[in-house]
Amino acid sequence: MTEYGRGPGSEPWHPEDPLYGDQGWGSGQQAAHGQGQYDSQQQPYAQDPYAQQPQQGYPQDPYTQQQDPYAHQQDPYAQQPQQGYPQDPYAQQPPQQPQYNGGWDTGQQPAMPYEQQPQQPQSPYEPQPPYGNGQGGYGEQVDYYGTAEAYPPPQPPGRREQAPEPQRQNPDWDPDVPQEETHPFFTGADEPAAGRDSRDGDDYDDDPREPRRGKGKKKSRSGCACLVVSLVLVGGLGGVGYFGYSYYKSQFGEAPDYAGSGSGTVEVEIPEGALGNEIANILKKAGVVKSADAFISSQNGNPKGKSIQAGVYLLKKEMSGDSAVELMLSPKSKNALVIPEGWRNAAIYELIDTKLKIKAGTTASVAKTKAGSLGLPDWADDDPVLKDPLEGFLYPAAYPVSQGAKPEAVLKKMVDRANAEYKKLDLEAAAQKYNLDGPWQVLTVASLVQAEGLTHDDFRKMAEVVYNRLKPENTVTNRKLQFDSAFNYLKKQSKIKIGSNEILSNDDPYNTYYHAGLTPGPISNPGEEAIRATLNPTGDGWMFFISLDGKKTDFTKTAAEHEKLNEKFKEQHGLD
Repeated sequence: MTEYGRGPGSEPWHPEDPLYGDQGWGSGQQAAHGQGQYDSQQQPYAQDPYAQQPQQGYPQDPYTQQQDPYAHQQDPYAQQPQQGYPQDPYAQQPPQQPQYNGGWDTGQQPAMPYEQQPQQPQSPYEPQPPYGNGQGGYGEQVDYYGTAEAYPPPQPPGRREQAPEPQRQNPDWDPDVPQEETHPFFTGADEPAAGRDSRDGDDYDDDPREPRRGKGKKKSRSGCACLVVSLVLVGGLGGVGYFGYSYYKSQFGEAPDYAGSGSGTVEVEIPEGALGNEIANILKKAGVVKSADAFISSQNGNPKGKSIQAGVYLLKKEMSGDSAVELMLSPKSKNALVIPEGWRNAAIYELIDTKLKIKAGTTASVAKTKAGSLGLPDWADDDPVLKDPLEGFLYPAAYPVSQGAKPEAVLKKMVDRANAEYKKLDLEAAAQKYNLDGPWQVLTVASLVQAEGLTHDDFRKMAEVVYNRLKPENTVTNRKLQFDSAFNYLKKQSKIKIGSNEILSNDDPYNTYYHAGLTPGPISNPGEEAIRATLNPTGDGWMFFISLDGKKTDFTKTAAEHEKLNEKFKEQHGLD
């Protein structure tokens, strides 16, 4: 047994031992088995066994009899009690033991039990017991761990853990397992009762030093409590919502609405850009629906409700919101004036008269007398030989026309639409490219293409025929177009069979068999496709065309090919 009750084991167990604490631990050195660790020249503090090694490899045995170069140096910490370290009572003792290297071999067998230690000579330090009334020597030394106030044996630095209290020892605890959250807020543990340690008994989840034992009864009770609270909150919110809705219905009620599909007839015009609320207010004012909110609700509830467009609708009085939306989505309710592509102005005037239920010829008279005030563009020609200055400006489209509208208002809508569409196209550039006299002649070519072409596939070829015949070097037709459609226009007819004597003898400016070049103005109202074909004709060299059956147009490049088809046409129709 060595000083302070140290045995041959590897761990000091008394706080007064110079090796108690962190001093000398971790070096991995161990005194020889059975040899006292303080036999001769002990220094107050253990010297690093590696400090004086001149070579690498294994450290020199610190227990050899070599002279310690620092044996006579005074402990620099001996006179500094104010630093918080207890003064070493043996600092002034002459060194009598070999230097202890401070190593701690954890593989060393533990010291023999206290009772089984062999008797050793009395320690030379007996007169200076470190504590209280303890006596020096082995046999008379006081057991410092015999009382409850004793310190536990020190542990190596890497293994120091606070010993758990006896009543909290857990054989299943694994220090490598991450600790779970132990706060009562997260674990659901109840707060300890007054005067009771929360660690008593089996439930001590609130102790952060203790491992979690899994879900206990209290946590389950806490989960149930949370569920109950959640249900109460949801039920409370539901109750508030129900009473709020009941209160709203009692105060305001549902939007007023008619029942059924209504009766009678009413015409309603929806302007361009009108939104849902504007449409609803128009319908309410016309007596179609009982309230704007009823229509808006029905429009939002119908998947196609947002597709209602501007136009004139024939509806009924006192309709439900749902019925009004469904009827406005049906083509049957549309009361629009539809202008087909290629129609002449004369036919459009008659259509307007019929739509407005006015005297026949009224619209044609207004067009003739008020053409200059309807908004024609600056490049429109006003030549007195024109059959109609508005020809080509009644743009093909659908127009909302309500009962009681004025003819000039309808015509102005059409002219405005034509100006907007023509502005999108660069008619001036096309005029320069094909040697035409401005946008007016471009529009005239488009009207001829629209009138002669039977299908959309014919339009580009027909435009090329026009441009090729207008060329100065054209000696085949001598720049004459020879279009039957122009002769029919001046005659206000639509005939296929036209006699050669009649067509060759008429000197009207619109007769392209008699006069070279274009007609004085458009002969129809071309649609967008015919206009675009005029701006982008083919370049295949087409010079002639003829339709044998009125359904298909045959194009040829030479006069000989065309004459063969022309003879065939005369035979089919009995012409000279």
